[in-house]
Amino acid sequence: MASSWTASELMVVNAARLLKDGDVVLVGVGLPNLACNLALRTHAPGLLMVYESGVLGSRPSRLPLSIGDPALVEGSLMVTSMYDLFARILQRGHVSVGFLGGAQIDRHGNINATLIGSDYRHPKVRLPGSGGSQEIAAWAGRTYMMARHERRRFPERCDFRTSLGLADDSQGVGRELPGAGPAALVTDLGILAPNPQGELVLTHLHPGVSLESALEATGWDLQVGPELEVTPPPNSSELELLHQLDPHQIYLG
Repeated sequence: MASSWTASELMVVNAARLLKDGDVVLVGVGLPNLACNLALRTHAPGLLMVYESGVLGSRPSRLPLSIGDPALVEGSLMVTSMYDLFARILQRGHVSVGFLGGAQIDRHGNINATLIGSDYRHPKVRLPGSGGSQEIAAWAGRTYMMARHERRRFPERCDFRTSLGLADDSQGVGRELPGAGPAALVTDLGILAPNPQGELVLTHLHPGVSLESALEATGWDLQVGPELEVTPPPNSSELELLHQLDPHQIYLG
């Protein structure tokens, strides 16, 4: 029987469930934006949403289309410059959660949003770059990542390390940063979380997803957590709210 939800809806609902009431979350565009607004309207009414453009405590009546959308200002606690937001809020340790994504995410949660290929000056593909993602990865209390589960997106090692995850010592880099780093990677197949050695392992599968499909879609020898669980399916109220937030399927489509 066909499921009554899409892969995008699964990702958003499960990412939203990771957020706690009272979290201060630096919201990214796209699906993380949906996840945070869904959490705010369900189990986390005390969620404090911070947008990179300089808006703190945003409570938009509709889904913002970008970090520069005027809807962000509505009901907000403070509007300031991007510099002040990073220097006085993020780098002072006031952001508990950051949402990140990228073209590549490796087995230690390092993120590449800079280039594809081994030659920095002549890459196969030049990507947008860090933006604020490296600062968020370094300073947020914990980070969540969202990405489609594909071998090309999940290599054993990123072509370029834009944002530091939980790098292992064999690569010559340790994590000596204020934030704890990646806490979970939510995909359209399941959820990965770091083990004590700092390697992302599979802890959850989404309903109807086989273990073999998750292993095949990962570019490294993906390990399975000691108690592999199945995520609860999205409920009707979560799906209804998602469709209200994104009625034209701008992100969910």
